[in-house]
Amino acid sequence: MPARAAALVDLLRSNAQRADAERRVPEENIQALADAGLFKISVPRRFGGHEADFRTFLEVSSTLGQGCGSTAWAATLINVCGWLIGLYPDQAQRDVLEADPDARICGVVAPSSTSVHTEGGLRVTGSWGFASGSLHSQWAMLGVPVVNAEGQQIDQGLALIPMSDLSIKDTWYVAGMRGTGSNTLIAEDVFVPSHRILSVPAAIGGDYPTEHKDEALYRSAFVPVLALVLVGPQLGLVQGAMEMVLTSLAKGRPINYSFYERSVESGSTQINMAEAQSLIDTARLHMRRAATDIDEASQSPDYLDVKVRARVKMDVGVVARRSREAMDLLLSVQGAGSFAEASLLQLKWRDLETGSRHAVVNPALASEAYGRSLLDVPEQVTPLI
Repeated sequence: MPARAAALVDLLRSNAQRADAERRVPEENIQALADAGLFKISVPRRFGGHEADFRTFLEVSSTLGQGCGSTAWAATLINVCGWLIGLYPDQAQRDVLEADPDARICGVVAPSSTSVHTEGGLRVTGSWGFASGSLHSQWAMLGVPVVNAEGQQIDQGLALIPMSDLSIKDTWYVAGMRGTGSNTLIAEDVFVPSHRILSVPAAIGGDYPTEHKDEALYRSAFVPVLALVLVGPQLGLVQGAMEMVLTSLAKGRPINYSFYERSVESGSTQINMAEAQSLIDTARLHMRRAATDIDEASQSPDYLDVKVRARVKMDVGVVARRSREAMDLLLSVQGAGSFAEASLLQLKWRDLETGSRHAVVNPALASEAYGRSLLDVPEQVTPLI
């Protein structure tokens, strides 16, 4: 699958500025990904998916990110929802994938809605922002409060709702990752049957309702997966930037207002490029270690240990930080021309700066959570570990 992704990088790169300008992933990109089977990375094999491990998932998303950050981000969110569907009861899985094995799903975990208990499920009304991939999906997984007949909240759920029951409000006006089309989804008194509601607190602890307990991929740790997948596109963006700067330097460009007729002969260029590549390598190593932790634990009947989950959260923050630091060095080497509107480098910079600020990534919060875990401080700063 990484080879299939690599074959699409040139196409995605050629359409990157179009995605940014149109504020959505071009349909040409979506169709190419679908034809290559790259929306089925984490879908159960029972429905024609690849059921691939997360190391493979991240290799694909980082490769796509070298071409277009927005396309990689939208594909990542759709693919992780392809994994999430494997956690639901069999009936919910069949509701989506039996009727349409190519169905794509977007998702927002935050429970920004109200719910009313009704016979057989909930009636849901609400709005959910930042729904990446929603312009190209047939279903959505949306956070809802689960209430009893008296209206008291008894749980937090992730409700599986067909896009035909939702409307999209055009709200995604941002500086970076503009092409993800991460608009707001609206539900007005939509009925959701109980079997299509996944308990988020139970999932955080590894209690998934799927009846297919023999499928190791769907024993992977909930929060570590949802956090780690976000850094694949980020690493891809800075890898793509590195390739662009190396290509530019190979053409023999000078350093203006200096005696260096070829930038590659400058010690400052050599040091900055070496440090940038080392930061990229560091980010990749942390990403792969975290993916290996998740994949290996899924092969065991025991859920991923909370200390390792906290370390994965830290790894996510490290990838974001090191990627941004490497991008900063590359921009310094390339100079002020990097920020020309016609430059793909400034687009990659904007996409990275935006994507790496996702609330689940938050490097500072990740450091605090990991430090508390290392020091056995019982109170945590977030339930998302």
